Amino acid sequence: MRTDPDSARADPANDPGLDPQLDPPGDPEQVARQILLRRLTDRPRSRAELAQALAAKRVPGDVAARLLDRFSEVGLVDDAAFARSWIESRQRGRGLARRALAHELRAKGIDTETARAALDDVDPADERERARRLVHRKLPSLARVDRAVAQRRLIGMLARKGYPAGLATQIVAAELAVERADVPAGPDDP
Repeated sequence: MRTDPDSARADPANDPGLDPQLDPPGDPEQVARQILLRRLTDRPRSRAELAQALAAKRVPGDVAARLLDRFSEVGLVDDAAFARSWIESRQRGRGLARRALAHELRAKGIDTETARAALDDVDPADERERARRLVHRKLPSLARVDRAVAQRRLIGMLARKGYPAGLATQIVAAELAVERADVPAGPDDP
């Protein structure tokens, strides 16, 4: 018996983008609902992330939009809450500053206005303290390098985490002054 290649592609069981165990063939709305619920089980996600997941599984756009709207109505998808949660988590876990957080939120598909509103809640004093703690935690690993090298590495670390150059320079200078107060300056040290 010959099979038509087009009909084989139309069969969800032959679709490499669908996992028959995780994405059973059938009603696209039911498949999309299962995908969304599974994605939201492990952590909150932005609407854009969920839309990408549905598109990757070839869920029709109208079905995806309808379900995402419904999930938003019942509070399962909330970009503002996602942004606040993401900021809190990334600040606590990685010590990221506002600039790096804004970049990550854009990558997650959060619109500029929602990201700005969430980032407005970041306290500059807390951000400064977080940078100070990051430097303080890194200082012991730099005990054997001269002051200029330590300063360069610490400022670079803070820059990669999104801290402004002026703030990074101030904090590193202050922490090095406290940490190395009893160590004589080297020939290249100011």
